[in-house]
Amino acid sequence: MFRWLEGPGAAFRNPLPNSTNYLGAYGVNGELLRAAGRSQASEIGKNEGADAGGVVDPDKELSAHTSEVQSADQSVAGEAEKKTGSTSELPPARGEDFRPFPLNRQFISQKVLSEEFREEIWRRVTKDGKDVKVVSAEMGVEMNRVGAVVRLKTIEKEWAEKGKPLARPYARATLAMLPQTIYNPRYKSRHEPINDLPTHAATLQQIFHPTSESRAFTRADAAKVFDPTLLPADERIPHPELVVLEKEVINGLTKAERNERMFERARVEAEAKEKKEKRRKEREEREVRVVEGRRWEFRFRDVSVEDAGKDGRGERGVGWRYGFPHEDRKKGQVRIPTRVG
Repeated sequence: MFRWLEGPGAAFRNPLPNSTNYLGAYGVNGELLRAAGRSQASEIGKNEGADAGGVVDPDKELSAHTSEVQSADQSVAGEAEKKTGSTSELPPARGEDFRPFPLNRQFISQKVLSEEFREEIWRRVTKDGKDVKVVSAEMGVEMNRVGAVVRLKTIEKEWAEKGKPLARPYARATLAMLPQTIYNPRYKSRHEPINDLPTHAATLQQIFHPTSESRAFTRADAAKVFDPTLLPADERIPHPELVVLEKEVINGLTKAERNERMFERARVEAEAKEKKEKRRKEREEREVRVVEGRRWEFRFRDVSVEDAGKDGRGERGVGWRYGFPHEDRKKGQVRIPTRVG
């Protein structure tokens, strides 16, 4: 152990600033892999440039462009170094720098939001009054994460106003050891995919649905096979409005027309959401009986055993979520439709 500490492990005594300092970023001799790779690449580039006579390889140009796009979120740090007069000889972090476990190459440390990025999300939601869905589409952050950032930032600011101590040194030290998505107002940042299709409970079963070869079987038809009330994938994604905007661009609508339609759809959606919430509260007031206790509030709702249906698996029954699992993979079960809807 002491031999390793005096040899390759000596690089971890003084961690490299603004770097993950994972074991995967260093070689067996303790050298930083991306620094060694840059020096080798510069020598190879000089030799290839002399041999090729200035001919540009398109594959290399595409790779360089991809690397430039991936490191766009680090331009803020580069500008800060220029202002302070310091220069860095190290290239930006790459794949090996995000692998904390050298023997597990499948595990990659994901980026976290920087402090400036989280502050901008909180400002747009609370100060500018923008909807969570709009901020998610603008900043490339999933809606659940936007909501979490706003809640935690609100609590942080409330504690600061009350004079409660905050663990800022710990937070800065933790962020310094993790890859971050840096906020840059000049670029449209993308922290993570924001339009992943959520898995619906109705799609967990295996169904063999026969259909005619001449029939146009769409995503809407596939959704109806799983459940008559299930929406197609285009409408179940977190941001279906992005699909509509892309279709309008393809159809040749101007930017003013697209903005007008977008604002109208947002208004209609907000009104429908407000009416739905109002109906839910009214129904809860009618069906739920509230009894105030000394410390807790007890809520009672009338139920019926008939709500579970003939097979006892109706979704309106009590405890239906903990009922029987799907039997589509059980031996001897009929897997093809037995009736036509």
